[in-house]
Amino acid sequence: QVQLVESGGGLVQAGGSLRLSCVASGTIFSSVSVAWYRQAPGQQLELVAQVTSGGNTVYTDSVKGRFTISRDNAENTAWLQMNGLKPEDTAMYYCTLPIGSSWPGVRGQGSQVTVSS
Repeated sequence: QVQLVESGGGLVQAGGSLRLSCVASGTIFSSVSVAWYRQAPGQQLELVAQVTSGGNTVYTDSVKGRFTISRDNAENTAWLQMNGLKPEDTAMYYCTLPIGSSWPGVRGQGSQVTVSS
């Protein structure tokens, strides 16, 4: 059974930084892409960033230049480094893996990120 365990969320002032971590088990982590999604209250789930098994990355426009997604296949871990946080980044953040080619597939319990102005 695939499991994703996230950590690293919290409350930060605007302009601050947080680093989210995601540890995967029960899957061949190195062979799949990993993505971070987020969902703000009353909003739809939104793709934030994705990294392929080969290390190629994609970011939603609103976080480009501020967020960095990375992974360590030997540690079955992915990270989302978030710098220059803005109040509009406030959301529950989810680490996800695909099910087949469908996104989001498996996701973790979520990490709350709250950015105060």
